Amino acid sequence: MINPLLFTDGYKVDHRRQYPKGTSLVYSNWTPRKSRVEGIEEVVFFGLQYFLKKYLIEEFEENFFKKDKEAILKKYSRRINNYLGANAVGIDHIAALHDLGYIPMKFKALPEGVSVPIKVPMFTMYNTLPEFFWLTNYFETILSTTVWLPCNSATLAKQYRKILDKYAEETSSNPEFVDYQAHDFSMRGMAGLEAALISSAGHLLSFKGTDTIPCIDFLEEYYNTNSDLEIVGNSVAATEHSVMSMGTNTGEEETFKRLICEVYPNGIVSVVSDTWDLWKVLTEYLPNLKEEVLAREGKLVIRPDSGDPVKIICGNDQGKSEAERKGVIELLWDIFGGEINEKGYKELDPHIGAIYGDSITLERAVDICEGLKQKGFASTNVVLGIGSFTYQYNTRDTFGFAMKATYGEVNGEGRDIYKNPVTDDGTKKSAKGLIKIVKENGTYKLIDQVSWEEEGEGELKTVYEDGKLLIDQTLSEIRERLKEVS
Repeated sequence: MINPLLFTDGYKVDHRRQYPKGTSLVYSNWTPRKSRVEGIEEVVFFGLQYFLKKYLIEEFEENFFKKDKEAILKKYSRRINNYLGANAVGIDHIAALHDLGYIPMKFKALPEGVSVPIKVPMFTMYNTLPEFFWLTNYFETILSTTVWLPCNSATLAKQYRKILDKYAEETSSNPEFVDYQAHDFSMRGMAGLEAALISSAGHLLSFKGTDTIPCIDFLEEYYNTNSDLEIVGNSVAATEHSVMSMGTNTGEEETFKRLICEVYPNGIVSVVSDTWDLWKVLTEYLPNLKEEVLAREGKLVIRPDSGDPVKIICGNDQGKSEAERKGVIELLWDIFGGEINEKGYKELDPHIGAIYGDSITLERAVDICEGLKQKGFASTNVVLGIGSFTYQYNTRDTFGFAMKATYGEVNGEGRDIYKNPVTDDGTKKSAKGLIKIVKENGTYKLIDQVSWEEEGEGELKTVYEDGKLLIDQTLSEIRERLKEVS
């Protein structure tokens, strides 16, 4: 058990004594300050509800308020003494919080799932009792480390959705398939289980395919969904290289046949196909198994797993063989055929498909869809596995997230505060004073230096106050909001 008051940066623990004497309120906000991803100027807001439930309510209830006060104070003193030396920080404020029995804070936020322009705050927070002014920015560390990733991943997933929707609209007879066209493969490459859960949850705002099974429980627990009643996230049967390798190089065709005829005689099954020679699979084994594939009640999905995904899927003009020059989708068309839809694009026979799940990026997603379009194929002939190459190759700075104090009260008087470093390019310039968020022509806009009366208006609504969650949003609500602003 770790005291959740220690979920913070070391320099935070004594800020209580550093504020001016008479400080009674600290008011801060959470804002994406800069986009480092070309083409993205709005960031999806997602993850605060999880933070509030998990940390401000569950963690503090179980590992602080329900624990013996003397034991809590003893362990806190030991940690701070070992860490900073003789404890000048004190423990009276910790004891007072334990006696209170809840976190005296108010959080006001935009609805989760909306897209927020750069430099517009997503939520604000401040203390509700004057003696606990120190809590506001004390929570910056755990709040930041919990919330930036789901916002990032939800934003990137939405960008994939835009790309795939665009090309499906142009080339496919089944644009609804986009729900499953980007599949979350990221879990093993994320920085721990919590990162995998909150990132995959962000992915599932835009899509319904994931291999991160515990994310479904996560969304049921923290975002009020029920997988018995709605599709939260699902997947299909699939092999891995160990399965194919165990069948041996010389027995690969037999492994394919056993899988589709005996193990999975119906339904969707995805078979990794480049353990040795992808082109041999596509030019020898699958032609030999054509009748078996077409006789199944279901789809065989071919999964390449290495190389340049654009060239593998769409073909490589500089390829050494005809198979390489054609690429996976054209080769599957040559074997199994399909139909030309009303838009004039080829769609593979429904018994066969493809998925590529290695090193996919936003740029490669565009290139794959455009490459297929140029060859006369619908974009929905292929599913993209979106992994940690997308979701882990980001930081808090991808969208410049920061929590900054902009207002305080000292000896009963309000102070509009801000930062604006002369050595900065403007990224770190903060808002000033109390803030209000308004919506103009469907876009959120910041108004700062407002009065308390004005602060109480606008789009920010109280979601948490004094230990209680006041607005408890559902996954379906958040998904619908995200679609509304797409």
